[in-house]
Amino acid sequence: MKALYTSNQVRRIDQQAIDCGISGYALMQRAAAAALRALAQRWPDARQLLIVCGAGNNGGDGYELARQASGASWRVQVLYLKAPAGMTDDALTAANAALAEDVCCQPFSEDAFTHCLQSGPEDSYVVVDAVLGIGFSGPLRTAYADAIVCINHCGHPVLAIDIPSGVDADTGYVDRLAIKADATLCVVARKQGLFTGDAPAFTGELLFDDLGLPSSVAASEPATTPSARGIDAGLLQHPGLTRSRTAHKGDSGHVLVIGGDQGFGGAAIMAAEAAARAGAGTVSLITRPMHVSAMLSRRPEVMVHGLDVWHGEPAERALALMARATVIVLGPGLGQSEWSANLLENVMSRAGRSQTPLVLDADALNMLAAQKTHWQELGALAARAQWIVTPHPAEAARLLGWSTEQVSQDRFAAVKALQHKTGAVCILKGAGSLLAFPGALVPVDICLEGNPGMASGGMGDVLAGICGAMLALGRSLTARQLSQGFDACVAARLAVCAHGEAADRAAAVTGERGLLATDLFSHLPVVLSGQSLLASTPARRVT
Repeated sequence: MKALYTSNQVRRIDQQAIDCGISGYALMQRAAAAALRALAQRWPDARQLLIVCGAGNNGGDGYELARQASGASWRVQVLYLKAPAGMTDDALTAANAALAEDVCCQPFSEDAFTHCLQSGPEDSYVVVDAVLGIGFSGPLRTAYADAIVCINHCGHPVLAIDIPSGVDADTGYVDRLAIKADATLCVVARKQGLFTGDAPAFTGELLFDDLGLPSSVAASEPATTPSARGIDAGLLQHPGLTRSRTAHKGDSGHVLVIGGDQGFGGAAIMAAEAAARAGAGTVSLITRPMHVSAMLSRRPEVMVHGLDVWHGEPAERALALMARATVIVLGPGLGQSEWSANLLENVMSRAGRSQTPLVLDADALNMLAAQKTHWQELGALAARAQWIVTPHPAEAARLLGWSTEQVSQDRFAAVKALQHKTGAVCILKGAGSLLAFPGALVPVDICLEGNPGMASGGMGDVLAGICGAMLALGRSLTARQLSQGFDACVAARLAVCAHGEAADRAAAVTGERGLLATDLFSHLPVVLSGQSLLASTPARRVT
C-alpha cells in the first residue's frame, strides 16, 4: 500500500523537514536535482529546457531547476508569470539565485513562448511546468490559462513538477483545463488527487522522489497518518486466496446473483460468471425465465433459476436459495420494473433480518435512491458493515442527492459521504476507484490497477460478481475460524485489485480499444491464484 496525502498534510511534512534543519530553499534544491535526474533519464537526448514559472514555491522549484540545469550545460530559458521581484521567501531566493548565474528569464507571452522554442533544435527541447503546484484550486486566472494552452499545444515533451498545473492536488478534479504532461515528478509525498478523477488523463508517467527526507520526518505524525492509500495487485498474495490441498466447494462459499430483467440478461449472466471465475465454490442465478437457456449455454456451472412472479412455488424456491446463499449480489441488470421492485423488497427484507452479506450494484442502488431509503432501516450497522455497494458516479449522485458534477468535483468527499450514509463498504467506480470503509483509520483506498479500456459496458457487472466471490470466500474462511479469514473491507480491496489487474492483462493481449468485460474472465483465475505478473503486462504507472 502506498501512502497518499492531501496538500495540507504535505505542507506539514515540509514543515517537519524544516524543523529538522532542512531549509525551504534546500528542499527546492533537492526537488530541482530530482527533476534534473528525471529529465536526463526520461529524455537522454534533450539539452534544452523551457521552464514556465509561477509565483509560488512551484515556481521556485522551476527557477532552481533552471540554475542547476544551466550549470550542467543545458541551454535554459525561463518564462515567468510574475516578475521575480514580486516573489517572496524561498521562491524569491531561488529566483535570485538563477538570475545571479545569468539564466535567461523573461515575462511569459505567447510570442515569447513561440520564439523560445524556435531558437534551437526542435527535437532537443523539453518544456517544464512549474506554474501552480499543490496550492491551486480553480478557476484559473487568464494569464495562467494562456500559459497552459501554450504548453499543451507546443508539440514538445512536458515534465510537470509535483503536479500538472490546473489539477487539484486533493481531489484530482480539473475545472476547465490543465497541463497534459508526459511525466509528472511528485516530490516529498504522493498527493492523493494524482490517482483518481480527471488527474490520470493529465499526469502521464508518474515519478516520485521523497527528496531524501530524514527518518524522523517519515516517523512524524503527518507522515504516518496518510489521508488515503494506493492499493495494487500486490494484495493478491493474500494467504486466504491459496486453496488447501483438500479444499471442497463449500470452502469458498455460495454466491447468489439476482438480476436480469427483460432486456438486461447479459449483466446478470456476466456477474454470475465473474463470481465463478473469481473462485466462488457455488454460483446460483435468479433471473427472468427467458435468460435461463442463455446462462446454461454460456456457463453450465452456474445453477440458474427462472422467476417471473413472486408467489407460489417459484417464490418458495427463490427464498430457499436466499437462505442457502453465503452472499447475495443484487442489481446487475435488475431493471426498475414491478418484478425488480419485488425482488429488491424481498432481498433487502430478508438480508436485514438474517444478516446476509450483500453486494448492491446498478439498479438496486437506483431503486433505493428513488425510494429515498433510510439506510438505518435496512439492518443493523454491524450487518451493513458486511455489505459492499459499488456505484458509478451517476448512481452515487442519486444516492446522495447530489449532482454528478458534485461527485466528480470531490470523489473523496463523495465516497466518504456514501459510506456514512449506507454503513457499508463503498466502492466509487471510475478512473482510480475509491474505497471507503466503516470505522477505518485511513478512510479511503485508491485502486492503482486498471486502464482506459475498462470504459465499456459490463465491467461493473464483472466487478460485482468478483466482490461477491471475495466476500463469500472471506466469510467462509472466517466461519471455519481459519486465520486467513477476512471481512468485507479486505474482500472489496481484493476484488478491485483483481478486476483491474485482470483488465491490465487482457489489455496487454488485445489492446485497450475494444476491450470487453468478458475478456477478463480468462485472466481472473490467474491473478487470484497469486501468480506473478506476465512479462507483457504494462509497466506500473506509479514509480
